[in-house]
Amino acid sequence: MNIPSQISTLLAGIVLTLVSLWYGQNHNLLPVAASEAAPLVDQLFNAMLTIGTGIFLLVSFILIYSSFRFRRQPGDLSDGPPVHGNIPLEILWTAIPAVIVLGISVFSFEIYNTESGMNPMDHSMAAHGGHPVAHVQKGAAIAAPLIADTDPNIAITKEIRKNAATNAIEEDIPVRKDAPIPGVVSPRAGSISPNNKQEPLVINAAGMQYAWLFTYPEEIIAGEMHLPVGRPVIMNITANDVLHAFWVPEFRLKQDAVPGRQTQIRFVPTKEGDYPIICAELCGAYHGAMKSHVVVESPEAYEEWVQSMKIAQAKGEEQTVALNPAQMTESEYLAPYAQETGVTPEMLHQLHSMS
Repeated sequence: MNIPSQISTLLAGIVLTLVSLWYGQNHNLLPVAASEAAPLVDQLFNAMLTIGTGIFLLVSFILIYSSFRFRRQPGDLSDGPPVHGNIPLEILWTAIPAVIVLGISVFSFEIYNTESGMNPMDHSMAAHGGHPVAHVQKGAAIAAPLIADTDPNIAITKEIRKNAATNAIEEDIPVRKDAPIPGVVSPRAGSISPNNKQEPLVINAAGMQYAWLFTYPEEIIAGEMHLPVGRPVIMNITANDVLHAFWVPEFRLKQDAVPGRQTQIRFVPTKEGDYPIICAELCGAYHGAMKSHVVVESPEAYEEWVQSMKIAQAKGEEQTVALNPAQMTESEYLAPYAQETGVTPEMLHQLHSMS
């Protein structure tokens, strides 16, 4: 049966479209989506993969078809027919990629804007109002409220540098650098839906070679993260030595950790699980070993973890006090050093009695 070329081209286009759509939605190349932002990023990735699959199949088909259809016949030593310009064809193959790139650009900027990338000043604490301030930890990023009617830099400097434990001013704590008008802002990523009315959990994160240090409210310090599912999270991030980058692939969010400067990331975990935290910035010889993990769990399980950390850290403080050299006798203080040199308390007592 001789099928008209228009019909065969139409059928090939339908098959190509269906195959591209199917693979673009069923590729399973991404990890589980565990934050509110993840589905948006996945939509963009799926759209780009669908378009890329269609282009790949189309180009591959044309190459294979042309290789067989227009191959040189045996004994044919003549040149091929001369090819002249084809303006309609050139317009077509220029217009199609332009439309595709324009569509992807609009889609990308829409998602970027949804994540507040186009309006960074909207990330200010004043815009969301009333967020709790995490306790200050030396070397970690600090959360502090912005006062909308004053210069944010002036308003928050004292709060940022004030150590809650010693009431001293820490000059080495990085200050959030926001201009009072749209302009210079601290790098921020992510967003929190205005429909989520829960109080955000503010965490200060500090990157160092080769670990992360997370400071929770009430002075809880941990090397791993625990988050209650569904509760908004605001992370203030800095670095103590070199550049790092906080990245959780399942959240589809990444933020740089810059020495001497605060960055911020906002998200809402939506799926319980244990996910890796990866440093996405080459930070030294053991960069590959700089890993931790974040546990997203029920609010009840998170509260249990908080209470267990309070008890553990309270015991740690008591042990620290017990080992305070100021409260130890000379024998207790010198015992480790005397043992290394072979000097015993009996020898010391004998020497004292001879003197």
